[in-house]
Amino acid sequence: MPLPRLRSVFVVVAGVAVLLAAGRSAPERPAGPAPVRPAWRAVELPVPAGPAGRPLLRDAARCAGRWYAVGGLVDAAGETRPAAWSSSDGTSWSALPVRAQTFYGRQHVLYAVACRDDGMAALGAKTGGVHGNPRTGSWVWRPGGPLREVPAAFELFGGPRAVSASRLAAGPGGWLIAGARTDGAAVWTSPDAGGFVVREGVAELAGDGRGRTAAYDAVALGAGWLVVGSLLPAGGTALTPLAWSSADGRSWRRAALPADAGGAAQRVVVLGDGVPTAVGPVRDGFAVWRSLAGGSDGWRRVGGFGTAGPGVSSVTGLVATGGRLVAVTGDGADRRVWISGDGGVSWRPVIVPTPVPARGDAALAVSAGDVGLVVVADDGKSSRAWWAALPNVDE
Repeated sequence: MPLPRLRSVFVVVAGVAVLLAAGRSAPERPAGPAPVRPAWRAVELPVPAGPAGRPLLRDAARCAGRWYAVGGLVDAAGETRPAAWSSSDGTSWSALPVRAQTFYGRQHVLYAVACRDDGMAALGAKTGGVHGNPRTGSWVWRPGGPLREVPAAFELFGGPRAVSASRLAAGPGGWLIAGARTDGAAVWTSPDAGGFVVREGVAELAGDGRGRTAAYDAVALGAGWLVVGSLLPAGGTALTPLAWSSADGRSWRRAALPADAGGAAQRVVVLGDGVPTAVGPVRDGFAVWRSLAGGSDGWRRVGGFGTAGPGVSSVTGLVATGGRLVAVTGDGADRRVWISGDGGVSWRPVIVPTPVPARGDAALAVSAGDVGLVVVADDGKSSRAWWAALPNVDE
């Protein structure tokens, strides 16, 4: 089940990303730091009640002492339905009841999840309609209730202006979705995830005479927000990384991230020291940036890892816990996990329990707690989950 993507403008942006890899052959991978080998323990995610199907695991998160995994199930005929699981310890899981309310909602595969103390929310999509575009929607869960689809007007996420709804973030100021519309980067905001309002065409956030923008991820920054993404300069052929900060989700301030050879900031977290940290692909691998001024200005590159692969590189996951950063990347061939114990300056590869290809029907996601990691993986044929104690990077 491929991650949901809309066509038109998004195809142009994705096509430009290919230029980061164009003109180069797959290099020899130099010897790097010794890999980290966690003691992975397989965990069982029970099949939810209802029609039988193979699990499709797509994303995971943890907050307030509870873990969440989301995705769906697919039957032998290829029909899908949404699914979600929760756990208090990362090892014993239960399926959450799901209440869909629309035709496409009943077929959603949930591809992004976020949580805070009072619950969890997710994004889901199912390809359909005359043009074959994803029919995207949001879901919300409160303790004691079902995971409930939030009905919305078609053009909130779809319609002629739609491009992508990529990631979901939660914080004291509410909930925020990062993505793009036809005029560039956009966000959707909500106080309680019970209904979102799109903020598109916003000055500094959207594209303008400087070029077209796109937003890929977001994180709460105090009561406000930090969003990361990219700019395709007017007349240019290579993306450059951007970050935006906002106190209310309505007005935004733009900042450029240093990248001599182009790139994009695709994931962002706030470390325990309160410093925003972003990761994204650049021409020679993956770059790490830290903000010197709360995300509004003064970004600097502090490290990097990996090497350029045979295809388009991407960062599909980033979590922070206990002073550590854990990232999930794709290099056009495989999906990999990396860990840093020094704020992103140096990294070591993490050996995962199963190889996962960097294809649209496969997924690898990680969530982290104070003492452990949960990895969910789908290699395109089966989905599984594992737990391991948080590794000591210095060993």
